[in-house]
Amino acid sequence: MRLFRCACEASFASSFAAYAPADAGGGSSHHPRSGGAVPRSVLEDLAAASRILADQGVVDGFGHVSMRHPATPDRFFMSRSLAPALVTADDIMEFDLDSVACEDKGRSGFLERFIHGQIYQARPDVMAVAHSHSPSVIPFGLVDVPMRAMFHNAAFLSEGVPVFDIFEQFGATDMLVGNNEKGVALAKCLGHHPVALMRAHGSVAVGPSLPMAVFRAVYTEVNARVQTSATILGGGGRIAGLNAQEAELADAVNVGSGSRAWDLWKRRVGAAN
Repeated sequence: MRLFRCACEASFASSFAAYAPADAGGGSSHHPRSGGAVPRSVLEDLAAASRILADQGVVDGFGHVSMRHPATPDRFFMSRSLAPALVTADDIMEFDLDSVACEDKGRSGFLERFIHGQIYQARPDVMAVAHSHSPSVIPFGLVDVPMRAMFHNAAFLSEGVPVFDIFEQFGATDMLVGNNEKGVALAKCLGHHPVALMRAHGSVAVGPSLPMAVFRAVYTEVNARVQTSATILGGGGRIAGLNAQEAELADAVNVGSGSRAWDLWKRRVGAAN
């Protein structure tokens, strides 16, 4: 399986405003209309997802998770800029797909919220997005060794994991996806895949539901540890990971039974049903 990196295409004709810390709307005084109220349990689940990723060692003081508005596809929810382990339902903000806050109440959004908005624009099938800097995953974006599906819970990785190299299109940067133009480039690199690596930065995992996006983010980190261990143990020889048919069969089971992990993880962070 060959490692592939996302090739750059022609630069975009127009650029987008950079993030302005004083304005969660991305530099605009105009706030888009809200997609409508949702049950508080929805916001509590999103807050729990943030804390779960911290509890599972996928995020630390940095990283974030979002979910698409369940009734209004062109809006999404995401915490204000805050350490993931500290997020509660009251910290959740609503954004349009250009990552402009519908109402900021004096709060600032994450610098890299554009990752989320542009993936939602590009992928109507995606209902949740997680971005992390999980330490076992980062090396796979630095070397010519492809990340592979090592075991059944990571079967979603079997279609390949693209690597987004921000330098190829934008030159030397602070490595952050801090505007819509960079978000578009990352979303294009992700393509139809559930996970993309970000060179010298981290990764992004997406899913058709919030629990599945969290599941994929967690097991991408676990898979990276397993693959590194297998490589060391095998001395560079063959690694008997999942083949395509095994991965397809295993992933169907994971999608059906992933709620078991979600329920456990919610209980661990004090958010049990």
